[in-house]
Amino acid sequence: MDQLLLGLVSLGSIVAAAVWGRSARYREKLYQRLQRESGDADLKALALSDFRKDLHTTILYAVLALAAGAGAVAGRSAGAILLAVMLVPIAISLVFGRNFVNEARLEHSRSELERRAQEVLVQEDLAPRRWAARLAPEELPDFPGFEVGRVYQAGAGLMAGDFYDVFRPADTRLAAVIGDVAGQGIEPAITAFQAKYLLRVFLRQYRDPAQALEELNRQMSAMGRSEEFISLCVVLFDTQAGTLRYASAGHPAAWLWHEREVRPLRATGPLLMLDPAATFVSREIPLEPNDLCLLYTDGLSEVRSGSQLFGEERIANALRRDPGVSPDVLCKSLLEAARDFSSGPINDDVAILAIRRA
Repeated sequence: MDQLLLGLVSLGSIVAAAVWGRSARYREKLYQRLQRESGDADLKALALSDFRKDLHTTILYAVLALAAGAGAVAGRSAGAILLAVMLVPIAISLVFGRNFVNEARLEHSRSELERRAQEVLVQEDLAPRRWAARLAPEELPDFPGFEVGRVYQAGAGLMAGDFYDVFRPADTRLAAVIGDVAGQGIEPAITAFQAKYLLRVFLRQYRDPAQALEELNRQMSAMGRSEEFISLCVVLFDTQAGTLRYASAGHPAAWLWHEREVRPLRATGPLLMLDPAATFVSREIPLEPNDLCLLYTDGLSEVRSGSQLFGEERIANALRRDPGVSPDVLCKSLLEAARDFSSGPINDDVAILAIRRA
């Protein structure tokens, strides 16, 4: 019975040795390829370690097969023969054991470095999106009595300088803001963030958007960033007074559908942060049901096809063709039209905002 059992152990060990031997052969080929092609010493060390471990396991099973086979043939001396032959893989383990532990530590350290590097990459990828979500949020609260549409497309830069905002500075007023900080990168994005939320404060403090722009200009100019400037348009819908009041700091013309025609809302003052003492004026228009205001940044109007610009008139004509379209559809169709018009990828940020008085 013992001899039969040893014979089965020997047969099973032969099969295991063959499997581990094939694995060792493939790992050896990988190590040889890395020796020829890779300059990463750690990677080659790990490949060699994997090969040695598989080879060690192959030898262990081969010796076990030999010992068990010899025991099945020799009968009573099987135990002694088995113990004697097992000294071979034990000796190998003692010789290479320390190397195996060190290589395992190296592999663990490498894995930790790769994990941390991946975390850094993920954070770097998330940061621009989180900034964009603050500057041009995809979701806005509902504003009873108004329909709001918006769209934003990031340009080639990592950080956005375009922003928009829609909020109630008072129960009977709705403010719509769109702006663009010159440049790309972290500094313009920080400036855009500061301007957006400072303007919220000043629009609650002043009923006149021109006064709010003057105060914002003084505060932003005091930061001493002479290389930056901001174009910005503010539109205030006052449902109690039945008026629309706007002020624009050097921003591309917004368009208003009013009294069955499209009219421009052009700049009423210079760019912000050029002159801390600059003055701005507001203009007021009667507000009627179904009036629609369309605002955008220059990333839309300056889309190019060769030497031609998409231009303000194409934007105005989109509103003329279908003034009853929903604000959300209008924004999305304008972006699609700009993409179709462009002779290449749109590299600048594009923000579009549309608000209709219901």
